Amino acid sequence: MSSNVNDWLNDHGDYLYRFALARLKDTHQAEDAVQETMLAAIKNNSFEGDSSIRTWLTGILKHKIIDIQRKLIREQPISDIIDLDASDESMDDFFDKTGHWLDKPQSFDMPDHALEQSQFLSVLDACMQKLPKKLKAIFMLRDVHEMENENICKELDITPTNAWVMLYRARMGLRKCLEMNWVKG
Repeated sequence: MSSNVNDWLNDHGDYLYRFALARLKDTHQAEDAVQETMLAAIKNNSFEGDSSIRTWLTGILKHKIIDIQRKLIREQPISDIIDLDASDESMDDFFDKTGHWLDKPQSFDMPDHALEQSQFLSVLDACMQKLPKKLKAIFMLRDVHEMENENICKELDITPTNAWVMLYRARMGLRKCLEMNWVKG
């Protein structure tokens, strides 16, 4: 593998594209993610050789994929959610004077699913309680509250590498606990 910046796309482009496509499920978004990864790598070439170039580029790509997914969620057009032409109500009918929803979202009318979800949440909560305090905290901050890794590191006073290791351990601990207590084989 070449360490020349000009060869990165030839050496790793196909791998990065497949990686992005597997997660984004959209060819255009996958191409954009790889392109943004290459631009970020070239602009801020901070590669120090501590890992392989592919690993470093994949790390950048993961962040670009998350950025794209967040952007898609944030920028969902209101017309995709409701048909404005068919609606007799204005958007103001849904909110109070403070801008909060007048009616809370309704739960689905499927008792067996509600019971199943309730049982799952109980098991998940029990599994969360079994995690060490810091692992539980990092899982909640990252996966539930979707806090940026940099902010998590500041809050927990840990390094980014330590954060990823702790998050991995938290996820694996929860997975193992859920497999033992929830997932039926």
